[in-house]
Amino acid sequence: MHAWGAEKKSGQLFLKIQTTNFFFARGAQKRNPADLTMNKNSLKFFQKVWKLTEKIPAGKVSTYKIIAEKLGCKAYRAVGNALNKNPYAPIVPCHRVVKSDGSVGGFASGTLKKIKLLKKEGIEINNKKIKNFEKFLFRF
Repeated sequence: MHAWGAEKKSGQLFLKIQTTNFFFARGAQKRNPADLTMNKNSLKFFQKVWKLTEKIPAGKVSTYKIIAEKLGCKAYRAVGNALNKNPYAPIVPCHRVVKSDGSVGGFASGTLKKIKLLKKEGIEINNKKIKNFEKFLFRF
């Protein structure tokens, strides 16, 4: 292992990210430090996803598809995977990324927590779908 957190495995370079503890709204759920090991290309993709997601303002949502298209690909599920591994929440607000049909989609802390966070930001939700979806949609 090199001092800067990289090591070689099977001829590939892997980077290790360690983050500190953080708390979600009202400290109800503590997320353990993330300890992600991934290849260099995956890490770069994840970082691009997190950087874009950070730009979504409070009270707005974007979609996995919009983020993937902004990155020049169709890897919508890979965007979801990157957000699921987001070690920077709530600074990188992964709860603001939803499905293209307006459904709230998944969330590492559970769908009900995601709905609660979105409602707290003024986003109207009914039956796990955003009401007036276009009104709340953020495009880069």
